[in-house]
Amino acid sequence: MPSYFISHGGGPWPWVPQMRARMQTLETALAAMPGALPEPPKAVLMVSGHWETQTPRVMHAARPPMIYDYHGFPAHTYEIRYQAPGAPALAERTAQLIAAAGIEVTLDDTRGYDHGTFAPMQVMYPQPDMPLYQLSIGTDYDPRRHVDLGRALAPLRDEGVLIVGSGLSYHNLRLMGPEAREPSAAFDAWLNAALQLPPAERVQAMLDWETAPAARICHPQEDHLVPLFVALGAAEEDPATRTYHETTMMGTITASNFRFG
Repeated sequence: MPSYFISHGGGPWPWVPQMRARMQTLETALAAMPGALPEPPKAVLMVSGHWETQTPRVMHAARPPMIYDYHGFPAHTYEIRYQAPGAPALAERTAQLIAAAGIEVTLDDTRGYDHGTFAPMQVMYPQPDMPLYQLSIGTDYDPRRHVDLGRALAPLRDEGVLIVGSGLSYHNLRLMGPEAREPSAAFDAWLNAALQLPPAERVQAMLDWETAPAARICHPQEDHLVPLFVALGAAEEDPATRTYHETTMMGTITASNFRFG
């Protein structure tokens, strides 16, 4: 399996017609992902920027609940049910791999699907029958630790698990209008170029991401960039392909998705 980093869009956008109309390019890219895989995955492991813990936690429930981690949306979006089954056995396997890499890890039986998971999955797998589980990111956002976490997950790719880092290549909620156009374009151009570098050089580029053009304007808090480090670590020797790119996401933002392998 390849691994992916995706820009998951805003809140519960697939259930809000006005938002969905503005995200048709993203929707097309996400919907195409299953057909681009070498075979149907056994499960999807989503590394969402909306689940932060001090040390890694792996969703372990057989039927995870829902988490509505957004505000100000229509009432019906707080009743969404994306009822995909969990993957407890694969969660245990995932925790074993992480622990074998010397990283403290915990199985979590109570965590539910957040919108960084259920929103893109609604587009990728509208029939919620694909086993699905999540892995948290660290509250320290440390790039090296998250690349190492991805490296620990790499064997899952050969075991049929699709690893998806779910965030946004631009995430500054205080700068979403016309002022976002130039910094998002500059950072996106750097990101695409950096991910085309040879493996060791692109890992180093990601470790040094704060030196990129407009880096801290685009990511004043890098929770939505960190899933990229995990996806890259899981496939660090594989080439990167940009699978989604537009300059008018939410009107003015340049955003991208990437596939590794």
